[in-house]
Amino acid sequence: MSSIRLDNLTLGYDRHPAVHHLSGDIAAGTLLAIVGPNGAGKSTLLRGLAGLMTPLGGAIHRDGELRELAYLPQSAEIDRSFPISVFDLASSGLWHSTGLFGGLGAARTQRVVDVLAAVGLSGFENRWIGTLSGGQMQRLLFARVMLQDARILLLDEPFNALDARTTIDLLALIRRWHGEGRTVIAALHDMHIVREHFPQTLLMARSAVAWDQTASVLTPDNLAQARSMCEAFDDAAGPCVDVAPPRAA
Repeated sequence: MSSIRLDNLTLGYDRHPAVHHLSGDIAAGTLLAIVGPNGAGKSTLLRGLAGLMTPLGGAIHRDGELRELAYLPQSAEIDRSFPISVFDLASSGLWHSTGLFGGLGAARTQRVVDVLAAVGLSGFENRWIGTLSGGQMQRLLFARVMLQDARILLLDEPFNALDARTTIDLLALIRRWHGEGRTVIAALHDMHIVREHFPQTLLMARSAVAWDQTASVLTPDNLAQARSMCEAFDDAAGPCVDVAPPRAA
């Protein structure tokens, strides 16, 4: 059963495509890495899947509602000067069940405390997010995603600039989510992590270069083709023109 189906999907800014003519099915329970050179459209695709962008063309078909989906942005997108505590940012993952102004109650409060402990942030509840290290901030973002308890998890560069211990701990969380039958889609740049931990990979250079089992995707020829496609892209080109798209394997 498909969790997400992409039908000739084009996403972009000011009608210039960052992702174009992408088609394929992401089955429920898939553990998928999205890789490609800088500017390949990885983050744009995740934002589209999260419902934060309206397609310029084609469509995204999801099995379920957007509330059943959790999105972890790059930590650089979080304004860490905003005066919010670790506890309050984590508990925002419960908004879909409490409402924006609903109270947590004792049970939900304990759940937030337990999840923060599970990601190694016990005792940090009352600290401002601006006091956290990069690794601690990433653990906090994972805690917020855990509290959303979604069936589809979208992770944008979740291991950027992290130490080895934090990376190992967060990879263990991803393996647990996958073992629970959740769909996990992550934009990544570390090919070693992709090869070791992600059985399926989409290699992008604005369009799909290859989409299949990881070992068959991350070949020298495919990686060279992705680099050349990104280098050849013209940012001044006009809007994307519809063509018949190739589908994922």
